[in-house]
Amino acid sequence: MEPRRTSLLEEAEKLPLEERLELVEALWDSIASKDIDSLPTLDWHREEIARRLAEYDSDPEAGSSWEEVRARLERLD
Repeated sequence: MEPRRTSLLEEAEKLPLEERLELVEALWDSIASKDIDSLPTLDWHREEIARRLAEYDSDPEAGSSWEEVRARLERLD
């Protein structure tokens, strides 16, 4: 790692956990808002997407609606 990044990381590690989490969130938001399309898609991600799409195409009625999933999740609280 280059010295500047090492210094940034060392400074970030001095922050309390909550502030480090906020920093991670802010960094991710800055990437997602500008550079997300330039990130490479990993082969295993493409394969998983293709697998799930094929599974859906073979039986679109399988699974649960968002409403059903949400209701189950709300019952867990």
